[in-house]
This record gives sequence, C-alpha cells and structure tokens, in this order.
Amino acid sequence: VASGLRLPVVMAVATRALSAPINIHGDHSDAMGSRDAGWIQLYAEDAQEVYDTLLQAVRIAEHPQILLPVMVCFDGFTTSHTIERLVILEDAEARAFVGEYQPAHPLLDLKRPVTYGPLVLPDYYTEIKRQQREAMDHAPGVIQEVGKAFGERFGRFYGLLEAFHLQDAEVALLLMGSAAGTVKGVVEGLRQEGIKAGVLRLRAFRPIPAREVAAALAPLKAVAVLDRADSVGSPGGPLFTDLRAALGELPVRPRMVDYVYGLGGRDLLPEDVRRVYSRLVRLAAGEGEDEAVCQYLTVREAPRPLAPVGGA
Repeated sequence: VASGLRLPVVMAVATRALSAPINIHGDHSDAMGSRDAGWIQLYAEDAQEVYDTLLQAVRIAEHPQILLPVMVCFDGFTTSHTIERLVILEDAEARAFVGEYQPAHPLLDLKRPVTYGPLVLPDYYTEIKRQQREAMDHAPGVIQEVGKAFGERFGRFYGLLEAFHLQDAEVALLLMGSAAGTVKGVVEGLRQEGIKAGVLRLRAFRPIPAREVAAALAPLKAVAVLDRADSVGSPGGPLFTDLRAALGELPVRPRMVDYVYGLGGRDLLPEDVRRVYSRLVRLAAGEGEDEAVCQYLTVREAPRPLAPVGGA
C-alpha cells in the first residue's frame, strides 16, 4: 500500500527468520519475502552504516523522482542487539542534511483538494504500476547522489555496492549484511597465502544494481553468492537468482554458485567461508563441475576435513 500510494516512508528493519518453526533470530527471510512490494531495500553491514543509511533514506524516499518507501535492513540480533562504536550527529546537523519535506500535493491544502487512495480500475491501474517502476529505475542514481552528498558533509561515503580486494581478484564472494566483516577477514588471510580472493557487498537489493554488479564481476573466473534466505522451489536463493540474471548478458561469464547460510541466526564461521573459497578455486581451475549449484553452507552434517584453499 505504501509503495502504491507513493508514500516516502522510511522503515528500519532488523531482519529476522520467518516462522514456522518459531525463531526470533536473524536472517533475511522476512525482508526477502517483501522484495517485490515496491519498496527500496538497502542493507547495512554495521551499526554506523545503519545510522548513516537511515538519514540518507529520508532524502532518497522524498526525492521528487522517487517518492517510494525505503527499508533500511540490518541483521537481527547480530547488528540490532549488539554494542558497537557509533558516531552520532548533532541534531542540527542531521536536520540540516535531511531537510524539510515539501509534499507536492498536501492532503490539507483546501485550495487544491485531492483524493488519496481511491479505487483504481483496469483503465488506469497499469499506468500507476508503470510509474512505480520508473521511480525505482531512478533510484540507483539518487542513492549514489545522496550517498555522495552525505560523504562530502560527514566523511563517510556510501554507494550501491562495496568492493573489497576486487581489483585483481580471480574468485569472489558476493553477499549482503553483517557477514561481510567475517568474509573480509578471511580474504585478508587468503591474500597472504597467494590466493587472489575478493568480496563484493551489495548495499542496494531493490533496485538491484545489475549493470554495476555485472561490470564488477565480469573479469572474475568464479563467484559464490551467499544468500541468508532461501527461495524454496527456485534455482537458488533470492540474491543468487537476481544476480545470475544480471550476468546473463555478459559474453563471457564467471562460474556462479550459491550458498544458503546463517538461517535462524546460525553463525557464519571463518572456516565456512574458507570452504566456499576452496570450491571457487577448484571451479576457476575447471574442477568441481559435478557439485550442486545451490547448497546449504552452515547446515548440520557429518564433519569433513577442511581442504587448503589452494587445493594442495
């Protein structure tokens, strides 16, 4: 309803697992279940990014070319219920950045009466939905514009995605949310071992930055998507299916696999991440083609020895 009425609502979402069975811990299932509701979805890695993104989300939502609701998503419990260092702006600074909203058609303007939320029949419904898509198509540029303005004022810059050691990488993981910190730590270790590993973290999931992702991943040999939600009955998790479509137009594409991880708040450990990179190295070398494209990563199973990432 909020999206269809073009209401610039901003909602902080501590993403949680969906019942049943009942679980109050974090994954991305609830937000992924609303991915086609017409809301912009931005995903933060830590508390500072949550705070900064919420301020930016107000300007994004209220931009005259957008006028769509925005979810600022962050991992339930992992980010929402833990203590981190946080730089908080003075009220005057935050207010000056956000600005004062000036609605184009105020509901209480007696000189220009309007109707909000009327019944719309087939003769106009399609046009309204088309306008929502056009607004979402404008969102990538506005997200980057607002992120740049925030960075110039406060020194913390944000865009649609964050690349880490991707310049010369041959294999990479792509994910959203707090697990990126664990993955970055593993990549630092792999780099010291001579493995050309990288990370690409998406901040924007709706709209999906398809062109930017394709450009970033095109030079790689193998990519693994980490989905913190499953889409039962589809070829993979929600992030994987969108990103595989994004790479579909590339003449030469990296091998892409999907791992569903961290459901119901289960931890992603460094050894889990190393196992994924180990498979990517094999794929980059033309091996391991017989394994399933989509697998569960942090699932209880018989213990297996952890092979060196280099395959030795």
